[in-house]
Amino acid sequence: MASARYWLMKSEPESYSIDDLKRDGKTHWDGVRNYQARNFMRDDMQVGDLVLFYHSNAEPPGVAGIAQVSKKAYPDFSAFDPKDKHYDPKSSKANPTWMMVDLEFVEKFLRLVSLQELRDHPKLGTLLVLKRAQRLSIQPVEKAHFEIIRKMGKKG
Repeated sequence: MASARYWLMKSEPESYSIDDLKRDGKTHWDGVRNYQARNFMRDDMQVGDLVLFYHSNAEPPGVAGIAQVSKKAYPDFSAFDPKDKHYDPKSSKANPTWMMVDLEFVEKFLRLVSLQELRDHPKLGTLLVLKRAQRLSIQPVEKAHFEIIRKMGKKG
């Protein structure tokens, strides 16, 4: 079995927050419409991988907690529904373009670890979310970076 990987996944908290995941316990991560992010889910994410749950378009943006991949990638059914905002007429059940994974709640941090705190930390300089023009909603994270951020979030 391959060793666990680590990820950062972005969500706008007014759409779906760490509190929503805590309440629900588990969710499917639908609506990803970027090929590189889709490929990460489809090709690289495994059950048991840990995820930094990042609140984007928030004030301040930052990491709010941790989730875990609980189901490998499967076709994103929102792409097939013309009434869904993520509908894609080019995607079909026979040949799905878009994928999603299931996530389950692990923990909410005692406090949000803000984007500015990530920028200011001397050991997080290569974190993808800090790169200019890096807008991917799903990004790989090094284990060392994951552990630093987890420690930061546990300090109240």
